[in-house]
Amino acid sequence: MPSICCVLAHPGFWAKRPELGIDWLKLLHGEQSFDIHNPIPAEGTVRANYEIAAVADKGAGKGAILHLVKTLDDAATGARLATVRSVLFLRGDGGCGSFGEVPADPAGIPEQAPSQTTDIPTLPQSALIYRLSGDYNPIHADPDAAAKAGFDRPILHGLCTLGVATRAVLATFADGKPARLASLSARFSRPVYPGETIRTEFFPAGNQVRFRSRVIERDVVVLDRGTAVLRD
Repeated sequence: MPSICCVLAHPGFWAKRPELGIDWLKLLHGEQSFDIHNPIPAEGTVRANYEIAAVADKGAGKGAILHLVKTLDDAATGARLATVRSVLFLRGDGGCGSFGEVPADPAGIPEQAPSQTTDIPTLPQSALIYRLSGDYNPIHADPDAAAKAGFDRPILHGLCTLGVATRAVLATFADGKPARLASLSARFSRPVYPGETIRTEFFPAGNQVRFRSRVIERDVVVLDRGTAVLRD
């Protein structure tokens, strides 16, 4: 899946480093996007460079928004494989100060019924399996940590939900061919609990597909303002 670029060369749970001063238990993944520049090989070595591009301080008691950019290159050829952007909501870190140029918010989804939908179930153990990507945030495995973060039980990684939506886009509009996906972005609006079924709703227009995803069992939107751009 092209969305593997989001976890390749994962830096680990860097936000937990004490010198950064981040209240990591209150960190939430807000948005994610990626651009695929060259096909990601089935095997090989990749090199990543990470940069904190901007921070938008919402004020004391209101949190801050951190914009992280990763560039992913093929270590053997030097070819740029992907540019990956993450937006992190630091709920406990308002008053830290702002810097950098903050990107514009993604546009909303059209007010109309979707033209197609695709349902994909998750497994009860999905979050435990997804931890193998290198994201060991305990809110995805430890009930006590999840409760401290305000959740009833451990939640699924947002990037796993994004991967499900990516699979739905490719299956519905690209005949399952990963090379046809040029870029994808979405906003994480609600958490998914492992074992729930994700329904992705589509609003295509030419080579651009707007989408959102909802959990069928609770009828809540979990991914919003999604956009996928396809190659011919």
